[in-house]
Amino acid sequence: MSDLLERLRGRGWRMTAQRRVVAEVLDGEHVHLTADEVHARAVAKLPEISRATVYNTLGELVSLGEVLEVSTDQRAKRYDPNAHQPHHHLVCAHCGAIRDVHPVGNPMADLPDSERFGFTISDVEMTYRGVCPNCAAA
Repeated sequence: MSDLLERLRGRGWRMTAQRRVVAEVLDGEHVHLTADEVHARAVAKLPEISRATVYNTLGELVSLGEVLEVSTDQRAKRYDPNAHQPHHHLVCAHCGAIRDVHPVGNPMADLPDSERFGFTISDVEMTYRGVCPNCAAA
C-alpha cells in the first residue's frame, strides 16, 4: 500500500467525502489509473461524485506533489500515488499494464559526461517495455 491517505492527512489537506474517495481509489501498490478509471471506481464508492470533481482533485494532488502524472505512451495519462519513492516503470506493450520497478544502480551517474552535452541533470525517467505474463499467455 502507498501511504497517500496518511501523507494527505499529515499535510492537513481538507478531506471532503469526494476527496477522500479519490485518495482511497489511488491508494495502493502499483496503482496507475486513468482519470476515467479513478472516476468509475470513485462512483462505485460515492455515486454522486462528478467527473469534474475527480479531474479537479487529481489536478490538485499532482500540483501538491502527492501524485505523479505518468504518460508512458500515446494512451491516457495515468496517476501514480508512489510520488515520494524513486522508481521507474515497466509497461506492457500490448495491454498497457504498468508496474513500479526499482532497478539497482544510479541512472543519474550512468550517463557518461560525453553524453550530457553540458546539461546539469536533475531527474531521470526510465520506462522498461515488454509483454506482461497475461498478454504473453494469450
